[in-house]
Amino acid sequence: MTGDTGGAQAPLRSASRVTLDDVARHAGVSAATASRALGGGPHVAAATRERVRAAAEELDYVASPEAARLAGGPTGRVAVLVPHPSRWFFGELLEGLEGELRAADLDLVLFRVGGPEERAAFFARLPARRKVDAVVVLTPVDETEHARLASLDVAVVAAGGRVAPYPSIAVDEHAAGRQAMDHLLHLGHRRIGMIDVEDAGRPDGRRAAWEAALRDAGVGPDGDLVVTVSADGEGGADGMARLLGLRSPPTAVFAHNDEIALGAVRTLRRAGLRVPEDLSVIGIDDHPLAALTDLTTVAQPVREQGRRAGELVRAALRGELDQQAATLPTRLVLRGTTSPPAAPR
Repeated sequence: MTGDTGGAQAPLRSASRVTLDDVARHAGVSAATASRALGGGPHVAAATRERVRAAAEELDYVASPEAARLAGGPTGRVAVLVPHPSRWFFGELLEGLEGELRAADLDLVLFRVGGPEERAAFFARLPARRKVDAVVVLTPVDETEHARLASLDVAVVAAGGRVAPYPSIAVDEHAAGRQAMDHLLHLGHRRIGMIDVEDAGRPDGRRAAWEAALRDAGVGPDGDLVVTVSADGEGGADGMARLLGLRSPPTAVFAHNDEIALGAVRTLRRAGLRVPEDLSVIGIDDHPLAALTDLTTVAQPVREQGRRAGELVRAALRGELDQQAATLPTRLVLRGTTSPPAAPR
């Protein structure tokens, strides 16, 4: 028994807030059925549930906090927006976040928002999404997306990068990049290439660090020494091949992350070049494979960023959130893929 009362009615819009009754009338069902459909309740036919959700989306309906409390209070759920859950970096963030939320009896609800179509579809449907108590964003959001999140009227925090205007936990990307570049410069390298990522999703502090470090060393940045690739090992392998194809290849390479750096090392070894004797390589992250492969890197506390984001959520739900941003430290980890440049032959 679904409680249907007939066909869909004409849209109801007014200057006041859209109510559940408006959604029910627009979908042609009772208010009780509309409530069960939007809340994931039982005894609602699939076609009816979809019609109610479509009506809620069209009217931009968002349940009021008062209605949510009357319906049972806090949901115990925290939405997490992540662009690439299969990547190590985001997996580590989620591990730290989930552990902190679980300790507070909060469930993590994961939403993948990777490509443009996924993002557009998610944010278009956002007002009709299941109710949550807070949102954690692991990806930048534009002004339109920010407005959609604001319509939920819940706390929003960020992790893994600065995502204005939310309270956030991150590292200083520029400082981490300078640690990598200053190490190479101190070793004596001046022709330093960079393998950057094409989908960083935010202003690239690491690329800016590459440029600033070279200028500070009196070396004009050479745009030919920068290649952009996908943020994985295969991208790094391809980027290194492109740098080796230059008339004057670099003597060292700064990779945007460790996975890219490891791909670059593979290409060098397949080309018969020695690392670091012929060419030095450094990354950022301290991926678990970095220690196993003796990769020099700049370590960042990825899981800790997720855990601290969970602390922000818990503070927000207690009404105690006053911290706007926290920056965690990074550190240079010296291993076996960097050394002074080879003497000219």
